[in-house]
Amino acid sequence: MLRLKVSDRQEITTLHSFLTLVFSIVTGMLAISLIFLISGANPLYAFAKIFTGSFGSIYGIKETITKAIPLILIGAGLAVAYKAKFWNIGAEGQLLLGAIFGTWVGLNLGESLPFYIIVPLMFLAGFIGGGLLGAIPAILKIRYSVNEVISTLMLNYICAEFLTFLIVGPWKGKTKFGFPYTDDLPESAILGVISGTRIHYFTLILGILSVLFLGFLLFKTRFGYEVRVIGENPNAAKYAGISFFRTLLIVMIISGGMAGLAGVGEVAGIHHYLSYPASISSGYGFTAIIVAWLAKLNPIYVIISGLFFAGILVGGDAIQISLNLPAATVFVFNGTLLVFLIMGDYFLKHRVKLQWSRT
Repeated sequence: MLRLKVSDRQEITTLHSFLTLVFSIVTGMLAISLIFLISGANPLYAFAKIFTGSFGSIYGIKETITKAIPLILIGAGLAVAYKAKFWNIGAEGQLLLGAIFGTWVGLNLGESLPFYIIVPLMFLAGFIGGGLLGAIPAILKIRYSVNEVISTLMLNYICAEFLTFLIVGPWKGKTKFGFPYTDDLPESAILGVISGTRIHYFTLILGILSVLFLGFLLFKTRFGYEVRVIGENPNAAKYAGISFFRTLLIVMIISGGMAGLAGVGEVAGIHHYLSYPASISSGYGFTAIIVAWLAKLNPIYVIISGLFFAGILVGGDAIQISLNLPAATVFVFNGTLLVFLIMGDYFLKHRVKLQWSRT
């Protein structure tokens, strides 16, 4: 009878890795084309509308860069966590808690402090908020063996409900005529944007610098080496005396903190007040998971993959109108591509053969 034999690949070349990535994207696109066909849409026309809607006009490019900012920040943080094989699915909640912390600082201190002080304080508070939420599942994982996928995922819902509680309760703005929003941030706490766009350049610059720093941290420092050893060979890490608790705790503080920075950027740069979770984040915390995988868990490459998926988000709005497709189409697109990227990564690291066995 035929049996599958799975063995680890001893050597993975850069060319092999690149070709596997390309093959994963192509096969993922073919699967998405089938979904479009089932929905009654022409796949070629749908893909054309997505990419012309995001990269085919000045407006589309501006919106793509705007949506890429949180994806780059969160994706880089997730890349660090995933390098250590810590599966953080909680970036959405970490973004929201960062937004809450940053908004509190802006509302309470913004009137008395100048821009060059209050803005860094808001981002610091956002990093602390996201980092604290990231630290919880790390502690639960190391000390109590709680599965991090479950704990990080559940914390998303807790943060979303907590934010909703704040805006309909104690933080409801007195100037919002009863609507569930906080008051507007003071002028000193609002981020400047590039003229004619919604691109908040402070967060964009912060994102690029953070990505460069994380790339250096992950591949050029002892700490980054420890992160990679824990992810690639936990037994070797234990033998070498690497502290799992310290390393994973720092990793998750970084990962959650990066999402928290994105939350502050969305509030201070786009909305200027705190509102419902779905308004603050367009699913950035989940989309950034795919951004990190497409970047092969390299923070530097997250800039490219972040722009790519931001384009899909912007182009997805175009096909909802032109092809009358539901809003969930974009999430189906992203999820399908993620499945094929994970499959490609598996086959890159493992050799699968069909063997004939007489027994």
